[in-house]
Amino acid sequence: MKKIAVIDYGIGNIYSVTKALNKFTNDWVVTEDPSVIEDASAIILPGVGAFHAGMKGLKARKLTQPLKKFAQSGKPVLGICLGAQILLSKGYEFGEYEGLGIIEGSTVPFPKLKEGTKIPHIGWNAVYGDKWKDTILDNIEKDEDMYFVHSFILDPENEEDIFTLSEYGGHEFVSAIKKGNVYGLQFHPEKSAEYGLSIIKNFVELAQNNPSNA
Repeated sequence: MKKIAVIDYGIGNIYSVTKALNKFTNDWVVTEDPSVIEDASAIILPGVGAFHAGMKGLKARKLTQPLKKFAQSGKPVLGICLGAQILLSKGYEFGEYEGLGIIEGSTVPFPKLKEGTKIPHIGWNAVYGDKWKDTILDNIEKDEDMYFVHSFILDPENEEDIFTLSEYGGHEFVSAIKKGNVYGLQFHPEKSAEYGLSIIKNFVELAQNNPSNA
């Protein structure tokens, strides 16, 4: 069976992601090898840290084009936290940097928030939306809490790519994006208890049952 490829680009929360995967499958591999990525059933792009450092890690390993090609294959892609942010076209953390451009849009700072609101946004927060049927969030209740750690937010160019929303400091922000087979979650499902793990489980099942892997 083809494996889920967890991308190692030198800046990821790989241990927590693979620990979550292990609850549902042994068919995964941590890799930075383009040929392994090409043959995978799905890919997970984890990440913590700055946008430019993430892109630097991908470029150093010559992974940008393999990831773009994989996203066009129809097979499932899951970006988590920084991994979701770099799916977008640009990032504005410590300057302006090019992203993967798999989903059109930018990673931008939070706007001015209520007085006393702390950045980074760390902790549990509700996610909500109305496009979850037949997706990896299919069995998640609206306003279910997920775990966040971030200072920048997703700003997709197209409204149809908005997957979930959340609120922080009086500002509604995009907490997940989706375009076809590509998901980007600003929150950490692997750290979000039972419901978060169910998202990982659903992604594993999507990878196993996806027609593109036939």
